[in-house]
Amino acid sequence: MTEQAPIEGISPETLAKLKRVSTASVATALYKRGLRNQFIQGVVPVKAKDEVMVGPAFTLRYIPAREDRNPITIFRDPNHPQRVAMETCPPGHVLVMDARKDARAASAGSILITRLALRGAAGVVSDGGFRDAAGIGELDMPAYHARPSAPTNLTLHEALDINVPISCGDAPVFPGDILLGDKDGVMVIPAHLADEIAEECTGMESFEDFVLEEVKGGAAIIGLYPCTKEENQAKYDAWREKTGR
Repeated sequence: MTEQAPIEGISPETLAKLKRVSTASVATALYKRGLRNQFIQGVVPVKAKDEVMVGPAFTLRYIPAREDRNPITIFRDPNHPQRVAMETCPPGHVLVMDARKDARAASAGSILITRLALRGAAGVVSDGGFRDAAGIGELDMPAYHARPSAPTNLTLHEALDINVPISCGDAPVFPGDILLGDKDGVMVIPAHLADEIAEECTGMESFEDFVLEEVKGGAAIIGLYPCTKEENQAKYDAWREKTGR
């Protein structure tokens, strides 16, 4: 297996830990720290993947299109921000698009997203739509959007800014924040909290796996989740020793 190349902004240890945790655990850990608005609302996987998407944010901001600025010929401009974003998003990063939650026109299509994937991006997230979504879904790279949308982005969107703070699905996203996506959706982890969130959530995942086994075996929730009975703590300690978790 090829060793993971270093990704600026996240240590290999933190990356490995986050690859094994869920958005639900991250949401709870952030809530404990007073952060309530870190889930990107209204986006779903283009096609569900078993892999957890993790990577620093690289952003693209769209504003409402003005007709005199966005003819189809604008794509001939080699400095068009949408195209530049696809060619400059660093490997291992997640391209995050602010499409103002407007999926009436696409924010990208399969050709551009395929290029992004082949350049080594960790994923892509848009709170708008994707055209040729079926092709995007077949890529190995995780992708999230609001829904499929055939019209070109120029219909409603003008790509304007690259790698600036944005809103995506009502969540604030700053360049370098860590994006974590699973089959439920996408969480935004502030960059300075990534290491401690990874550590805490690793323990949370272990405990919740234990709890689920207990519940499937007929155990009652009260006193188990959260663990307020010493007997359940003892069971969990024994389970960790047995499973190496």
